[in-house]
This record gives sequence, structure tokens and C-alpha cells, in this order.
Amino acid sequence: MSIAFTFPGQGSQTVGMGKELADRFPEARAVFAEVDEALGQNLSAIMWEGSQDDLTLTANAQPALMAVSLATMRVAEARGLDLKASVAYVAGHSLGEYSALAAAGTLSIGDAARLLRIRGTAMQQAVPVGEGAMAALLGLDFADAVAVAAEAAQGEVCQAANDNAPGQVVVSGHKGAVERAIEIAKGRGARRAILLPVSAPFHCALMAPAADAMAEAFASVRFNAPVVPLVANVLAAPISDPDEIRARLVEQVTGTVRWRETIAWMADAGVDTACEIGTGKVLTGMVKRIAKDMAGMAVNTAEDIDMLMDRLGSA
Repeated sequence: MSIAFTFPGQGSQTVGMGKELADRFPEARAVFAEVDEALGQNLSAIMWEGSQDDLTLTANAQPALMAVSLATMRVAEARGLDLKASVAYVAGHSLGEYSALAAAGTLSIGDAARLLRIRGTAMQQAVPVGEGAMAALLGLDFADAVAVAAEAAQGEVCQAANDNAPGQVVVSGHKGAVERAIEIAKGRGARRAILLPVSAPFHCALMAPAADAMAEAFASVRFNAPVVPLVANVLAAPISDPDEIRARLVEQVTGTVRWRETIAWMADAGVDTACEIGTGKVLTGMVKRIAKDMAGMAVNTAEDIDMLMDRLGSA
């Protein structure tokens, strides 16, 4: 059995996530305390007692999702998980790439939290509210979605932001251009084309100021080589060099999240099981659509961690 660990991105957040692990395991509590200290904020209170609206704010959701993923990792490690010995690759969807890198030892948990706070704030501030949008184009393949975005641009920004799974592509850019893309996609046979309830147009050229902010932030952060390779969002291929990881994380802010290709590459490389570490089952659902022979497993709860360790023990 060859296993990859994947880490969820924004949209998987929900109030209460991670609390069961924190209540039951000191290793998980330590992660949430470390993130709170790194941010100078009681983020865990927002996660467990706040409103969904507050948690969904980009600057909160990004470090919060990372915290849950790393708390899950630490509990599994206390049960005997050895990432290097058990896992072939790590990958994360958008912000999940930072979770993957923290899990693989490239970033400390505190640095990952601080970088994600900077990233979330910079992405939110890059475009005035109401000027950008994102839309899901369902039922079109990636090449057709790229063509739709190009036709819709008309001098504005409109580009493919997320290639999530076959027939599931998200476009991002100026609001008018994205609205044009929706109408063009419907005329090209899209099953559905809908605006997404997001606060900014992520993963497009409008995020250039946020990319600059991340390049500046990375300059003062230590990056170690990951203990297992990262399959990078913008490459859909594995990397391990710390300098290249920095460069690709900057590119990722404005570039396409090539998730469909990432899972397909891992399947071709022999990975037969993708374990989604953290909260939710979004990535697990995508696996089933991308690679029919790859099993997906969501690892969210203590019972899930038990099942993971049993599976690793029998591998």
C-alpha cells in the first residue's frame, strides 16, 4: 500500500472543528495553544464558540484549518505515526499546502499560522469588496473552462483558479468577467454555472499584491526540506527543495490549483490511498472522481485516527 496525506483548503471550516481532539488529547490542545500564541489571538475560541461568519473570514479560516490538520497529525504521531516511514507524498489544496508543509517539517506550526494570517489578510485586501468574484463551472472539462474564461475576460481578469476534478472547475477574476463566464459556460453545455459565496477572487492575477506580501514574509522564515515530497499545487509534481517550495508558494497565490492533476499524478506514481487529514471530506470526494482505483479516507476524529493507524499497521 502506498499512501499520500492530503490537507483541506478554505470552505471546509465549521464551528466546533477540532474540539473533540482538544478535549481528549493533550497533543491536540498543545497545537491549538501554539497557534493562539503565535497569532496573539484566541483563535480556538472563535473556532469552537464563535459564529460561522467570524470563522469563515479568510484571515481566521486559513490558520484555523491548518491548526485542526496539525492537531490531527500530532495525535496520530502520539499513536506511533512516522510520516517518513508510512507516507509517500503530502499535498494540500490551496492553504492546505501550508498544512502539508507543517506536517512534513518544512514549517513550524507557529510560522505556518503566522504566514496564513498574513496570506489571508493580504488576499482579502488585494481587491476591494464587490469588485471580484469566483464561479464554479460544473460539467465542463478544464480546457473548455479555460476557453470560457479567456472569452469572458474582454480586457478584465478571468482565469481558471481551481481545477478540482473532472467537470469541476472554478474561475476567478473581475466580477463582470466572471458573470460573463457563467453565461458563456451555460451556452457551452455546462451542467451548472454559479457564483460562489467567497470574499475575494482567489488564485487569479488580481491577487498579485498578496503574492508580493507572501514573498516578503517568506524572506524571514526558515524553510526545511520536507521529510516526504510535496506535490505542489502549481506544478502537480513533487518538490523538496526549500527555495523552490518558497517560489511555488508565491506562484500559488495567483496561479491555478491543479488538484485534479495532483491526484492523477499520485495515482500514476503508485499511490493507492489518499488520507484527508483535518476536517471535512471535500478532498476525499474529489479522489473518487479523479482516480477510480485510489481509495479516499477522511481522518477527522479520534476513531478515524484509530482506523488510520490500524490500516498503517497492516500495510
